[in-house]
Amino acid sequence: MDKEEKTREVVRQKFTEYLIANKLRKTPERYAILDLIYTERGHFSMDTLYGTMSRQPFRVSRATLYNTMQLLLACNLVIRHQFGKNISFYERAYNNESHHHLICIGCDKVTEYKDSELKSFIRSRKMKRFVPVGYNLYFYGLCSGCARRKGGKKPDSRL
Repeated sequence: MDKEEKTREVVRQKFTEYLIANKLRKTPERYAILDLIYTERGHFSMDTLYGTMSRQPFRVSRATLYNTMQLLLACNLVIRHQFGKNISFYERAYNNESHHHLICIGCDKVTEYKDSELKSFIRSRKMKRFVPVGYNLYFYGLCSGCARRKGGKKPDSRL
């Protein structure tokens, strides 16, 4: 069994435990959604997830998709991001390496950014009367393509 299969097995077990603890039904649709999320990598919107689900042999309604997403958020198997527009994006939470996000204000492209020094710095911070369990860090700016289209001008920096 490879790492991805093991991860899918663990999240299915965690989801099952959550459903049992909350006296909710363990439906094949819910598990199909969970499996798809943990088969794919990266960020997705509800529309892209629905589109992908509609091409699967196992189809689900939008209502089932939205309701299941609320359950996955509640049991911490999915993370919701708001990258500036009024659209929520999601990504899997379990066994997902900590990373940051670069968000282009020109084309809305989101890129994952990994920096071990930055992660070490953030983890080393001590906060009075608070124990962090996670964090999100978003950088807003222009990607190289949008910067070129703007004639090489840098956006007004607030840093």
